[in-house]
Amino acid sequence: MDDQPSIDAVIEQIAPRLRRAREKKDLSLAELARATGISTSTLSRLESAQRKPSLELLLPVTAALGIPLDEIVAAPRILDPRVQQEPSRKNGRVLVPLSRQQAEPRAYKLTIPGHDTEPHLRTHAGHEWLYVLRGRLRVQLGDRDFIVGAGEAAEFECRIPHWFGAAGRGSVEVLSLFGKQGERIHFHTARR
Repeated sequence: MDDQPSIDAVIEQIAPRLRRAREKKDLSLAELARATGISTSTLSRLESAQRKPSLELLLPVTAALGIPLDEIVAAPRILDPRVQQEPSRKNGRVLVPLSRQQAEPRAYKLTIPGHDTEPHLRTHAGHEWLYVLRGRLRVQLGDRDFIVGAGEAAEFECRIPHWFGAAGRGSVEVLSLFGKQGERIHFHTARR
């Protein structure tokens, strides 16, 4: 698999980079035109990707903006998309992060041991979405108590007193998406 972006992908990035660089310097197109000797309409077409960038245009523009050319034409950095999975353990539960960012929603794979069956209801801000990968999940939500099987999903507002754990003898594996601001993620499974 080639990790390098294509030339077309790099060229696509030039127009918005030029606009951002000009706006960061708080210059109008007319001011940049006066500083470079390039017409306002040509600069406008260059910033809107309606004109193909050339060194003849880019060199005076970057010089007038006081930025290096490679800031405008460099290929975007490609980061390794794999998430470092460092599991944490608490009370027999294993929590594996599946998302890298600290922003929300956050994704986790949760393994709950079969002996984790005693409800301890709690509340907190946010919204949670659960998808059972393997096993059976017991969910207690307020005064309701129900089972979610493999291939099924549940979602709820976390301000409602809730708890979830194993239902039955074996452990349960769950995908969990959680967001403090109450992102609503809907997933519906077909009934068998």
